[in-house]
Amino acid sequence: MKLTDFDYELPASAIAHHPATPRHSARLLNLMAGEVSDARVMDLPALLNADDLLVVNNTKVIPARLIGKRGAATISITLHQQVSDAEWQVFAKPAKKLRLGDAVDLGGDFSAEVIELGTDGIRKLRFNRGGVALMEALHKHGTMPLPPYIARPNGAESTDARDYQTMFARHEGAVAAPTASLHFDADLLDAIKKRGLAITEITLHVGAGTFLPVKSDNPNDHIMHKEWGAISAESAEAINACHARGGRVVAVGTTCLRLLESCWQAGGRIQAYQGETDLFILPGFKFNVVDVLMTNFHLPKSTLLMLVYAFAGAAHVRAGYQYALENGYRFFSYGDACLMERCDV
Repeated sequence: MKLTDFDYELPASAIAHHPATPRHSARLLNLMAGEVSDARVMDLPALLNADDLLVVNNTKVIPARLIGKRGAATISITLHQQVSDAEWQVFAKPAKKLRLGDAVDLGGDFSAEVIELGTDGIRKLRFNRGGVALMEALHKHGTMPLPPYIARPNGAESTDARDYQTMFARHEGAVAAPTASLHFDADLLDAIKKRGLAITEITLHVGAGTFLPVKSDNPNDHIMHKEWGAISAESAEAINACHARGGRVVAVGTTCLRLLESCWQAGGRIQAYQGETDLFILPGFKFNVVDVLMTNFHLPKSTLLMLVYAFAGAAHVRAGYQYALENGYRFFSYGDACLMERCDV
């Protein structure tokens, strides 16, 4: 297995910089049952069975991008992973401007101190406030942490605060959106309910590490980032009941899939669960929980592309991506979606 096995040519014109309006009007590439065909997100209920269960991620994206000053230097900071009440691992640009012990002015009386140096632009910061007070400061001084491939030369737009948040967002902690759920709106939810489909929620606080490139020629050498997640006893019961009645568990997004499979890896079953996961899914992985996956189109050479290759089969996904590129599908966070089922080989 080589990193080049997960590469493909992507023209810049295929990257979406704004979401479809309304959300449910986005295109949906149907890769179910070995086929490759066109649909719309609004068609999702008709493509599923009435006894299936949709699992969505109810994490809420925080305004995790900050612009700070260290002396005369301007520093861009993106929160990455929470360490404690007032401490976060962050990505800093330019990181070389932040040395151990440096103070960063983030506006007004909001500031942070560099307490640890990491690699690849990572620094650990201790903010001068924690908990609720820190969240209040982020909402006052921060902006939505859009991924680097969404062009915002003048900074985040006012609509991004709404567009980069899912309708299920309840628990603050993510620094990147669970993008498959961005396609859901009230109209789609109504159609799902009319179809008789059930929905349950879990929480995985998506980290900025989801955008980190795989640099090793051998993907097995890549170190996966950690993310915190939780599954309630109620959701675990719903998932187990779905399988007991012969239904399929439909993960809305790779974040849901990773958390569900992490729970199984930890205990050999789905039960109430809470903790960090750094599960890295490559071809050859044995899936035990998720039967169907709805997900957006992922970056070349990314861990998420490796995941979907493992889930639905490399050849089938590769053919689907080629079809999508030839037929004008929009890629990445604000782009279109695809629906695929597990390929057990």
